[in-house]
Amino acid sequence: MRIAMWSGPRNLSTALMYSFGTRSDFAVLDEPFYAAYLKESGAEHPMRDEILARHEAEPNKVAAICRGRGTPHLYMKHMPHHMLEGFPIDWAEDCVNIHLIRHPVRVVASYAAKREAPVLADLGYVQQARLFDLIGGLVIDSANIRDDPMGALTRLCDAIDLPFDPAMLSWAAGPRAEDGVWADHWYGSVHRSTGFAGPEGELPLLEPDMKALAAQAMPYYEQLARHRT
Repeated sequence: MRIAMWSGPRNLSTALMYSFGTRSDFAVLDEPFYAAYLKESGAEHPMRDEILARHEAEPNKVAAICRGRGTPHLYMKHMPHHMLEGFPIDWAEDCVNIHLIRHPVRVVASYAAKREAPVLADLGYVQQARLFDLIGGLVIDSANIRDDPMGALTRLCDAIDLPFDPAMLSWAAGPRAEDGVWADHWYGSVHRSTGFAGPEGELPLLEPDMKALAAQAMPYYEQLARHRT
C-alpha cells in the first residue's frame, strides 16, 4: 500500500506522519516535492538554500521515488501547492489518496506565526480542492483526530483496509530520521510532543488582514469538508 496524504501547512500533517512512522510496516517520505516546488516557483521560503542543497529537485526523479514501495507500505506526506503545473501526478493514480483538512482560521493563525505575510496560494486550499476533483480520495479533518485520536485513526484504518496499530497513538519526543531538513524551522512543537494534542477549543482571533485571508480559504475548506469520512 502507498498512502499519499495531502494537506496544506499547519494541518496536523507532521503529527500524522509521525503516527504512521511509528508503525513497523511503514516507510515514510516527508514532502518529497518541496525542493522541486521551490526550484520551479522561485518561492522564498525559510531554509530555501538548505532544502535545495539536501533534497531532490527534479520532478520526474521525485515522482520515481513516490512510485517506490515501503516495508511493506509507504506513507507520503504531500502538500497540494507543491504540485505545480507540469509536475507528474500519474504516480498517485494507484495510491490511497487521503486529504487532511483544518479550519482556515486555525491554519492562518499558526502559519502567520512562522512566515510573514502569507497569501492564499501558500495555504494549499485552492490547490487541494482542485486535486481532490482530479484524483478523488478520502477526506479527514484534523479536529476529529485531536478530539479522539484512537477513534479517528481506527476509522481511517478501517476505511483503507489497514489494521489499526496502537503504536500510532504515541511517539518519542524529538526529531525523526524521515524529517526533511526544513524540520528545524517548522516542526518545533511536534518535536516537543509525544502524541496528538487534545481538542483545540475556540477559534483564535485574527488581525483584519489575516481574517480576510481565512475568509478567502473558507469556500475551499467547506467544499472539501462536505466529503469528510
